Amino acid sequence: MKKMKYIIQEIPPSNNKFMGRTNKWEYQEEKRNWERLIRFSCREKPNKPFKKAVVKITYYFKTRIRHDPDNYSGKFILDGLVKAGIIEDDSFNNIRLELSGKYDKLNPRTEIEVTEAL
Repeated sequence: MKKMKYIIQEIPPSNNKFMGRTNKWEYQEEKRNWERLIRFSCREKPNKPFKKAVVKITYYFKTRIRHDPDNYSGKFILDGLVKAGIIEDDSFNNIRLELSGKYDKLNPRTEIEVTEAL
């Protein structure tokens, strides 16, 4: 099994930023920004996108305030991994998603581990 690990020095916005809002252009722009960020940060790639994978996303938040996992579902990250050629598809048939959140005041970031599943 192959494993890729990526570190992005940012945390994507909470889903709450866009839910119930009517400005779809702001959402689309943020999504494009994250696709570019993922493509830039994930330069090491498998020879061909993983057909099936376990994607583990760990958010390292700057503060200890409460963060709900459903607000950090990984939407922008998963779409970016598909566009970058890391995973073939981000459907339930192709990936198992694991989310966790931790605290790191001095180095907030997002760590992504992608492990090929057979």
